[in-house]
Amino acid sequence: MKKRYILLIMVVIFGLGAWFYLCTGVVCAPTIEERPGSDTSSLAPDPLPAQKEGLVIVSTPLPGATVASPVLIKGKAKGNWFFEASAPVNIVNWDGLIIGQGYVTVDEGYDWMTTDMVPFTGSVSYDATKLAPYKYGWIIMKKDNPSGEPQFDDSLEFKILFP
Repeated sequence: MKKRYILLIMVVIFGLGAWFYLCTGVVCAPTIEERPGSDTSSLAPDPLPAQKEGLVIVSTPLPGATVASPVLIKGKAKGNWFFEASAPVNIVNWDGLIIGQGYVTVDEGYDWMTTDMVPFTGSVSYDATKLAPYKYGWIIMKKDNPSGEPQFDDSLEFKILFP
């Protein structure tokens, strides 16, 4: 009888361990696996612009688009996304290393001190020598937060491909 309980406990522990292993990122979590030298030219850009509902929309480049340096970035954002009519942008490689930094600015003739959506444009260059081995990365549009208070931080990130 005692052996039966020990065996039952071992089976339950093994089952829980297997479930935990499989469902904490190995099998259950979605992954994107790209290998060096893989052909990403067949990946078409997402036809929808990158957006954070009601706050910022990036119409150029589209998510998944192939971009070359300097990257032209255009879109619309609520005026409070900016400070002094600008907001920071980072371009990072596949490993999260910042390879380009810059700003987008509210287009001339529009007031950034509004809660309405205003158009913006910017150009950010990146260091192409820091791309290997993978040919993808992200554009990170940050809300300008001069206060430094974390509760006012916000960003929009979307994947891009490099030539």
